[in-house]
Amino acid sequence: MNIFFGMLPSILMIVSPIMITAAGGMVSERSGVTNIALEGLMGIGAFCAAASHVLMEPFVPGSEWIALFIGAFFGMLFSVIHAYASISLNADQTISGTGINLLANGITIFFSQILFSADRTRPYKVGMMPGFMGIYPTAWIAVSIMLIIWFVLYKLPFGLRLRACGEHPDAAASVGINVRALRYFAVLLSGFLAGLAGGCLVLTETIQFTSNTINGTGFIALAAVSFGRWNPLGVSGASLLFGTAVAFAIYVINIPVLSTMFPSEFFNLLPYVITLLALVIFSGKNYAPAEDGKPYISGAS
Repeated sequence: MNIFFGMLPSILMIVSPIMITAAGGMVSERSGVTNIALEGLMGIGAFCAAASHVLMEPFVPGSEWIALFIGAFFGMLFSVIHAYASISLNADQTISGTGINLLANGITIFFSQILFSADRTRPYKVGMMPGFMGIYPTAWIAVSIMLIIWFVLYKLPFGLRLRACGEHPDAAASVGINVRALRYFAVLLSGFLAGLAGGCLVLTETIQFTSNTINGTGFIALAAVSFGRWNPLGVSGASLLFGTAVAFAIYVINIPVLSTMFPSEFFNLLPYVITLLALVIFSGKNYAPAEDGKPYISGAS
């Protein structure tokens, strides 16, 4: 138990980017658009947050907070590509998202070379500092975002309309709902949150952006959306489960019994194995929105 409480700040630090990204992915899929690009959008947000923090740190007090929102903004900006391809052009959403992931990987390294003459940003002196009980403020940001999304989706007419776009878009359009506009909003919001999550990750878990900073976190968040049944409470629980597995893989070196029994590579694989097992074991009934991943063509049905 003492080991768990000792790990708690690290667990919450790692869970926060997963939960924030998963919240955005859930909103996007609730509107009917699958966002495979979460990994790449996190990378864009992480690079922009790290780069802007490095450049502002000597001159701007509290630059890490400004950097967070710069990362979120550019995550949203890049999500316009996915929104336009998926919603306006009715392109295959999986291919569009995969393209953004590949683009993000190349463009972040390219601009790192331009700005810092390396394949990574310069290290910054101070990232985001933990607060009360060693818990980072990003944990409170993650919880607040999930609560707001729950309230909007289930307590406001806007949330009902957005969910209708992912379940019965033709019926929604028949009562005057602009399906394409709501889907644009959802995809851009998911980009904003993925970029914010990338900034949260790079400013708490490391001291610079590299090509390995995100390291599959966006895909884990995407799995959390599915495992959590596209429900805020379920997605939060899935994010906590997967984040705990990631934290344990890092923290296990402090547990001599386990670290001597298994090689470190075994624990590095553990979060991804748990993610896959969870999806396989609990993959019975399909809880996904009925029109998730399907282009909306007015009057097609």
